[in-house]
Amino acid sequence: MTFSEFINMSGYGHYVWSSFGITLVLLVWQVIQPINELNELKRKISQSNLRNTKRR
Repeated sequence: MTFSEFINMSGYGHYVWSSFGITLVLLVWQVIQPINELNELKRKISQSNLRNTKRR
C-alpha cells in the first residue's frame, strides 16, 4: 500500500479526511471559545470594578 492509496482510501478519502478536518476544527473551537469567554468576563468585571471605585 502506497501513501497515495492510503490518502485515497479506495475512493472514500475525501469523506474520511473532511470528517477528520471538521472534527479537528470543532475540537480547537471547543478550546478557544471558553478562553475567549473567560477573558471577556474578566474584562467586564474589571470595567465594573473601575466604575464602582470612581463613584466612591
